[in-house]
Amino acid sequence: MWLEDEYKESKDNPLHKEFGIWSNTRYIIGKMIKYKPDVVALVLLGMVCSSVLSYFWGIFSKYVIDIIQMGLPEKEAMERLVKLIFAAGFIACLLNIGSVLSDCLVWYRFIYVRMHMITERIARVLSLKYELIERPDVLDVAERAAQATGGNMNGVEGMMRYMQQLLTSLFTVVVTFVAVMVLDFRLILALIVLCVIQFLYYRKIVEKDKKEVWDELSDSWRKTDYMERVTQYCDHAKEIRLFNLSEFLSKKQEETYLDKEEKMDLHHELWFKNSFVTQIANVVIKALIYAVLFFAVFTKDLSVGNFTLFLSLSMAFSQALLNLLQRFGDYKKASLETDDFRSFIELDIDDDEKDCIEIPKADTYEIEFKNVSYKYAKAETYALKDLNLKIHPGEKLAVVGLNGAGKTTMIKLLLRLYDPTEGVITLNGTDIRKYRREDYYRLFAPVFQNVEIFAFLMSENIAMYSRDKLDGDRAKECAISAGLEEKLNSLIKGIDTPLTNVVEEDGIDLSGGEKQKLALARALYKGSKIVVLDEPTSALDAIAEQRLYEQFDEMIGEKSAVYISHRLASTRFCDKVAMFENGSMVELGSHDELMEKNGKYADMFNVQAQYYRDNEEGEETQQEVEKVG
Repeated sequence: MWLEDEYKESKDNPLHKEFGIWSNTRYIIGKMIKYKPDVVALVLLGMVCSSVLSYFWGIFSKYVIDIIQMGLPEKEAMERLVKLIFAAGFIACLLNIGSVLSDCLVWYRFIYVRMHMITERIARVLSLKYELIERPDVLDVAERAAQATGGNMNGVEGMMRYMQQLLTSLFTVVVTFVAVMVLDFRLILALIVLCVIQFLYYRKIVEKDKKEVWDELSDSWRKTDYMERVTQYCDHAKEIRLFNLSEFLSKKQEETYLDKEEKMDLHHELWFKNSFVTQIANVVIKALIYAVLFFAVFTKDLSVGNFTLFLSLSMAFSQALLNLLQRFGDYKKASLETDDFRSFIELDIDDDEKDCIEIPKADTYEIEFKNVSYKYAKAETYALKDLNLKIHPGEKLAVVGLNGAGKTTMIKLLLRLYDPTEGVITLNGTDIRKYRREDYYRLFAPVFQNVEIFAFLMSENIAMYSRDKLDGDRAKECAISAGLEEKLNSLIKGIDTPLTNVVEEDGIDLSGGEKQKLALARALYKGSKIVVLDEPTSALDAIAEQRLYEQFDEMIGEKSAVYISHRLASTRFCDKVAMFENGSMVELGSHDELMEKNGKYADMFNVQAQYYRDNEEGEETQQEVEKVG
């Protein structure tokens, strides 16, 4: 919703570029040649065949009538007619074959080209800096690029299809123009005027339909889509049944359909008016053509054969001219949508890795934040301010604080998902912005709070490689180390069990705790020099969290590690604790040092420690009860 409020049209977005219809035409032809070179020849074949077929039988009729009117002996006349019929039949057969062949082979080639352009768009999304995908202007231009590749008759494929229709109409207009000029140049002027008037009315209907129907329906589409997801998917199934929402939701859905029905009634009414005007215009055009032809018969001795020929050519000219005008409007609209696609593909706001250097190979790495501040786009205050922090090789650092304290922002800066607004972050003394992101990312094995599970095999989810490239034994070993041994033993396919049933019918779903253990297994498999855990155990209770942290600390050995949490289970075995509050690091030291200081960290720890003590007492009591029992 906020995207629509901020950027109602493409031109409102400063990242949008206008390339022009001719530039886009060359661009689309280039894509067609790149991905399906034969499609250009097929389009030209269809253009010629379809155009000639529109007036071919008029030419044939002229020669038939001329032979009949020549007064030839019956036998000779029959021979000529038979030869003409066979010749015309053969030519018509070739034209129809060419037209059908073009239609049958072109349509899916257009789709093939569009699929490759979708692949280009997805590759561009995946190559964007993480920081950019959170910016409203980038999200807007990306969404419009998706829309430009989302259908057969709009955007990039729309340009291809309308280009084919435009070429056919243009070819017909050019061929028939001369013939109509020979008949009467005033007829050309009259037909052009009538076609332009009809086209202007057509464009008025299109604009009114868009403004009063489709633009107004945008809310209805979103409501309908939402209601269909709520009522048909299982995400809300429990609430719907337990709170008896069936009747309520059905009524809500019916209301959305009624709103759409009213708009669609207006849509059909508008196009009925257009059809009515079109039929009247066609009658006027035909009457005008017949009037000119009858006038030529009486004043220029126009033969019956030529009457038929000029009638066919005039009709073909008027229809092709009208189609040319209408399709050009559609072609221009598709070109504007192609601007959206190109604006995204050719974004140059993240081209900052031209003069990068390689990361020196080393056994250990030291990372330092020097006066680092970060402010989110359009935010008034800093999310992180004046951070000075050094992470020594092999050091275990706990980053703690309440929600919104700046912990996650600090981690995103550490991982270079964001670049500092102010200050620098160095790796062994060198600004990390001098390294390629892809190389820098290899140094880290992150475990995030929200674990994303892919619809792949469990082994692929751990190794993050395809099955033919991963080490299955190592993936299994990491899963067991992360606490998934019991789960693996319960699975028939073990480590090669597919996860989720989105792709595979026998796929399984993991619980929240199992997902976080799988994420830990990913970090172990990656084996990077620095491990980052961003609240990875939020789905576990406090006692289980502490035990898992201790186990994981043993697994990573001498590697550097950064633990982020608002719960303090990780702090005792860490070398340092960094306490964050309101975007600033307010305390730094070991657990014992900060407890002696008796500041904000100590207050937070003591509050949470009460929970740990209560749980420990509860466990002891439970054990005594079990002994008595």
